[in-house]
Amino acid sequence: MTSIALTSQAYADTTLKLVEVISSPERTETLKGLVAEYEAANPGVTVEITSLPWGQAFEKFATMVSAGQTPDVVEMPDTWLTLYANNGALESLEPYLAKWDGAKTLNDRALEFARSAGNTAYMLPYGFYLRAMFYNKKLFEEAGVTEVPATLEDFRAAAEKVSALPGKYGYCMRGGPGGLNGWVMFGAAEAGSNKFFTEDGQSTFNSEGWENGLEYLINLYKDGLAPKDSLNWGFNEIVAGFYSGTCAMLDQDPDALIAISSRMKEEDFGVTTMPKGPSGKAFPTIGYAGWSMFSNSEHKDEAWKLIAHLESKESNLTWNKRIGALPIHNGAESDPFFASPQFAGWFAELSDPDVHPTVMPTHLEEFAFFKDSLVIRTSQEAMLGRISPEELANQWADYLTPAQKKWMQANQ
Repeated sequence: MTSIALTSQAYADTTLKLVEVISSPERTETLKGLVAEYEAANPGVTVEITSLPWGQAFEKFATMVSAGQTPDVVEMPDTWLTLYANNGALESLEPYLAKWDGAKTLNDRALEFARSAGNTAYMLPYGFYLRAMFYNKKLFEEAGVTEVPATLEDFRAAAEKVSALPGKYGYCMRGGPGGLNGWVMFGAAEAGSNKFFTEDGQSTFNSEGWENGLEYLINLYKDGLAPKDSLNWGFNEIVAGFYSGTCAMLDQDPDALIAISSRMKEEDFGVTTMPKGPSGKAFPTIGYAGWSMFSNSEHKDEAWKLIAHLESKESNLTWNKRIGALPIHNGAESDPFFASPQFAGWFAELSDPDVHPTVMPTHLEEFAFFKDSLVIRTSQEAMLGRISPEELANQWADYLTPAQKKWMQANQ
């Protein structure tokens, strides 16, 4: 546990406990700086920060909560929100937001996702991880690709042209850990919808449109438009595949810019909206995290002031510049850091009415196994031709349908 306190606060009247769960040295140092500002502006209040390693954060935090060691404020990933909101652990932030001047500049997405559990703001996001398409301008020029791909047809055509170059490929495919996002985005684009389930709880993965999307992506690999090794690629490999010039297109969040912009010239790559399907719509996946207050906090006013400071426009810009997420306040795109041509691709995507950011079905207890185990194994089998796209779609649907129906039964 790391305690941050000013000398004059050695005998502080109030101690707030804050738990950080998506920890890294740079994130923690940035958080310490923002918290020190809060303490300086609030004499008599000390903040204790506990930083949990992300790989074990879910289990470690659950153990803390079950032991009654709850914080006042916690960093809340989207995948945890429903769990803790539904069991009454979190305080509604609605009364605080109603009186907060900072709420006036929050963008619509921030408020939408804040209220994703029970239509109540049990968390205030601090940033978005939205997928968009990176493209290598020099490889496009060399391959004779004159227009940035806007549709699935354009994307396939560009991938074919680039793949005709010796040792080059169209797409940095993520066939290994974390690959579900790609399958979802291309599947939803073909289907024209990002609904994972029907009204009665049936998975849509084995519907015709979704299955076509899975087949589209499988064929990209089987036809040699992605590197053979990409069968096993995760985040580091696909990003390296892009900045090394091995493949010309990559779908990723803004955090990939940290590595890419340090190795490629700004004028040599761009970022654009994910390709749109036959319906004229795109469905990039979006993730988010934010700050929540525990309902049993004995210092709720001070805890809200801490959240409000961390979520203020100035603090939010500082935070997101360091962690690689999109800010929550309107006007952030005019900040010099976010005003680069690369970030313009994400802001354009967010403002496009035909782009529908897609949140994974993280409300299901079974989702973690589905994402991190079942999807990887079965999609690799399909890429290798051992099972058909139809069999892949059916396996996913057969797993998710009972999970959704169980959830519906429990939440009637």
